[in-house]
Amino acid sequence: MTGTLLLVGGGHAHVAVLADWIARGVPADTRTLLLTPQPTLRYSGMVPGWIVGQHSRDEALVDLAALTQRAGVELVLDSCTGLDPDVRRVRTAGGGEIAFDIASFDTGGEGRGAALLGNDPRLIDVRPIGGFVDRLAALSALNHVVVAGGGAGGVELAFAIRNRSGNAAPPQVTLVTGQDGLLPGFASAVQRRVAANLARQGIAVHHDDARIEGGAIMAGAQSLEPADAIITALGSAAPRWVRESGLAVDGAGFIRVDQHQQSPSHSHIFAAGDIAARIDRPLPHSGVHAVFAGPVLAANLRKLVAGEKPRAAYHPRAHNLYLMNTGDGSAIASYGPLSAEGAFVLRLKHWIDKRWIAKYAALAKQA
Repeated sequence: MTGTLLLVGGGHAHVAVLADWIARGVPADTRTLLLTPQPTLRYSGMVPGWIVGQHSRDEALVDLAALTQRAGVELVLDSCTGLDPDVRRVRTAGGGEIAFDIASFDTGGEGRGAALLGNDPRLIDVRPIGGFVDRLAALSALNHVVVAGGGAGGVELAFAIRNRSGNAAPPQVTLVTGQDGLLPGFASAVQRRVAANLARQGIAVHHDDARIEGGAIMAGAQSLEPADAIITALGSAAPRWVRESGLAVDGAGFIRVDQHQQSPSHSHIFAAGDIAARIDRPLPHSGVHAVFAGPVLAANLRKLVAGEKPRAAYHPRAHNLYLMNTGDGSAIASYGPLSAEGAFVLRLKHWIDKRWIAKYAALAKQA
């Protein structure tokens, strides 16, 4: 097949596609473009470590520009704002259009903080992660921070802010989990370890839904004022243009895909990461799935470009390893029903994170 392959978004799965193109060459007679707003990808797993001073700010960046150069891929620094999958065109924030024959989407989702809590100038959503880092870095000393979201992301950020590097004194942190409670879906042993560490570090926990009311941040009927910042880690929302595109989407507006990461309504469309929703099984929007789906996506794009049927399938593991940095030189591990904690867990987390970054840094340096 001769034509244009468009990669929309510079997420973890598309980084794996670039690595595959570098290792095996660009598919014959195919022009590949990467449309993404930034020339780098920030690895979110290292952001809590940056907050507490365990990593430098730019240590967790993947150089997309260098990877595209090595892979023989054209880099277009812009964002997708519209898609017509039948005409096979995307619209960009800069007012342009890009035609394609095959497209893959790995843009990530959008933050839900303002939609769920209400508008407030102190609101800082973790999505997109680059904007979150920029806004947090711009804040001077913090006295009290409210973190909304009881999942692993909210928990890690609560620990990180409590131990924030550069603060004259440890800021007061309040974690508002919502009515689903602390770490829903995790084993009770992990929940107990996290709860004990939150209590030991003096992080207040409210099992209510957060909201902005009359200019104040509330947890249930209780005001949490005064607060310097309100950090929201409340999951991912689908961009509006996805629902409006005519692609098959789930009830939340995410692109429906099968085990091959392929759209059931448009076989020339693929998706991975937060923007995708599996039709055969529920999967949480977690970076771990984007990382593991990346090689599958690369193999199937290569097959379709060659005019063959995609065959590689992403089969998620029964359990995934989660390592939550507690910000004080320790970390908590979760693997299904198993848990552990200590400095050795943090060392393991740093080793895994830095190995992943180093893999792509080595490829980029050869550009």
